[in-house]
Amino acid sequence: MEGYKREFIQFLEGAGVLKFGDFTAKSGRKIPYFINAGEIKTGDQIAKLGEFYAKAYLEKVGNKKAVLYGPAYKGISIAVSAAVGLSKQGLDLPFFFNRKEVKDHGEGGVFVGYKPKAGEEIVIVEDVITAGTAIRESMEILSSLEGTRVIATFVMVDRKEKGKGDKSAMAEVGEEFGFPVYSVVDVYDIIEYLSEDEKNTENVERIKKYLEIWGAKA
Repeated sequence: MEGYKREFIQFLEGAGVLKFGDFTAKSGRKIPYFINAGEIKTGDQIAKLGEFYAKAYLEKVGNKKAVLYGPAYKGISIAVSAAVGLSKQGLDLPFFFNRKEVKDHGEGGVFVGYKPKAGEEIVIVEDVITAGTAIRESMEILSSLEGTRVIATFVMVDRKEKGKGDKSAMAEVGEEFGFPVYSVVDVYDIIEYLSEDEKNTENVERIKKYLEIWGAKA
């Protein structure tokens, strides 16, 4: 396993972002582990997270100028931290996020922060994709921005789960909307990491059994 992947998984576990137990995903699936960006709640943690997203962005997209979009609520802090991380690498990108409810006073509208203009490209930053539900919701929200287009999505973890069919949710989202979905690590990296310590045997077996049912074939 590449060093940065191990470092990232250790970071997620240490910050309480990566949890094991019984959870229900947004898709309704009962899952044995959970990625919760809401557990990142200190300055050091959010700064570190931004560094990982910045690294992933520069590796996959390069120095391309785009606008970062963080879906409310967890994506908001991710967008901010990624923007800061990229600025430290010399790439100053604007960012914005949505409100859960449209504001009908003041400046109004559903978006907060930078307002993308026609011809500009958007990169979505999220915590995780399970069945693709959240990304489809984001695309519906972003559809109001005429003349813009999403060119990529970045998430912490690729869960390697089926979407609507046998393909992974990430692959389906990419095919449906015409842009790639990148992750820092995937569930098999997590399994490899956990397998190095016998105390994690039960969690490893539960994740493997879950993937036997919900794991994607492509």
